[in-house]
Amino acid sequence: MSQSVRLQWNGRAATEVIRRATARGVLLGAEHVLAESRKKVPINEGTLERSGAASADEQTLTAAVSYDTPYAVRVHEDMTARHAPGRSAKYLESVLPETSGAVQALIAAQVRRALGG
Repeated sequence: MSQSVRLQWNGRAATEVIRRATARGVLLGAEHVLAESRKKVPINEGTLERSGAASADEQTLTAAVSYDTPYAVRVHEDMTARHAPGRSAKYLESVLPETSGAVQALIAAQVRRALGG
């Protein structure tokens, strides 16, 4: 008994689905980094913490996490300043190595979901 199978590969459509899923994962990863960095942002009035934002570029599959106050860079870089327990300078830079695995997992989960896995 012989069987035949016909397969039509639509590579462009598959690539686009993967790209959109990756872009969603990149944004989710940036939002995760933002959430973790907010736990370390020095707090005086909370303005710096509230100014945090995450964004992603779907075309380049890159993301950014930023804090938008006139003093954000100074607070981030001043290693001599004293802060409340758990809060510190390098509040954004220090979370990047800590969150890299979670960010990769978020991206992978979005791609798996898009591929029906």
